Amino acid sequence: MAIGSGLGAQIGIAAEGTYGVYTAPTKFPEFTKESLVLKKTTAQSAGIAAGRLLPLSSRRVVTRKEVSGTIDLEVANKGMGLLFQALMGTSVTPVQQAATTAYLQTHTLADTAGKSLTIQKGVPLTTGTVTDKSFLGCKVLSAEFSCEVGGMLTVTFEFDGKDCDEGQTLAVASYSNMSPFNFSQMAFKTGSFGTETALDGIRKVSVKIERALDVERFYANQAALKKEPISNDLVKVTGSVETDYVATTLDDLHTSDAATSAVWEFVGPNIASTYFETFRIKLPAIKIDEGPPVVDGFAVVKPVYSFTGFYDGTNNPAIEYLSTDVTL
Repeated sequence: MAIGSGLGAQIGIAAEGTYGVYTAPTKFPEFTKESLVLKKTTAQSAGIAAGRLLPLSSRRVVTRKEVSGTIDLEVANKGMGLLFQALMGTSVTPVQQAATTAYLQTHTLADTAGKSLTIQKGVPLTTGTVTDKSFLGCKVLSAEFSCEVGGMLTVTFEFDGKDCDEGQTLAVASYSNMSPFNFSQMAFKTGSFGTETALDGIRKVSVKIERALDVERFYANQAALKKEPISNDLVKVTGSVETDYVATTLDDLHTSDAATSAVWEFVGPNIASTYFETFRIKLPAIKIDEGPPVVDGFAVVKPVYSFTGFYDGTNNPAIEYLSTDVTL
């Protein structure tokens, strides 16, 4: 019997072989909060019946169903690959580094067609019984990563889904010894692609990746459920960098509107040999939108530079994830 509060909750995920078809969870990320819900659209008959003062319950119908919501997590040193793949789109197989226990995942930006998840959540009743809600056909709409002084690297994933199945068996959650990436491991680098150098004075960084999907693919003969959403606009990459004004590097880029490659990385403990636990976002081209320094009293000047990510003509954005995970 579980604890009858959020302490007894769980999230399990699995990559689906077919959009919207239940797949038993294989990974159980530790999360901080979630808001996944089934949304339904109903229609009520307006038929008149002599003397009836209330709508007739049997004449209300469900005309469409869908899933929406978010999951907030700390980015951990293992077990995150399925979420990164669903966000970025490339089919990834971890690559063993030399003959060590370190495996590199490279999630390069691509179309997310065929990349959907079953997300099963266990919600405890106060009695300790955990109810099952399996959300099918979950596509990532966006992910926002953030880390600031003294904090963990966190991410919020936003999902669109097809349906909720409450008839499955709740999977038994299992957890490996995970640890979160954090500010003490963080660096933000700019420069030419492949030779970026770390900037001083960085206090906070956030990066958001948004996938534009047509989530309105409701057709006849689909039992009020949608077909798999497909890309219908360009991917949007944005972010911000909060700094102390220790150098003019970002300020000069704002003035010139020149592009620079940016790398945001977290390097943790050694896995083996020269390989360390790593989370890295590579943005081959960004341009600074706002953030010229202003003086507001006696305090240290702290510009916040907002930026937009672009394609540099050769290299796509990517997430690199070095861990001990042999599979996603």
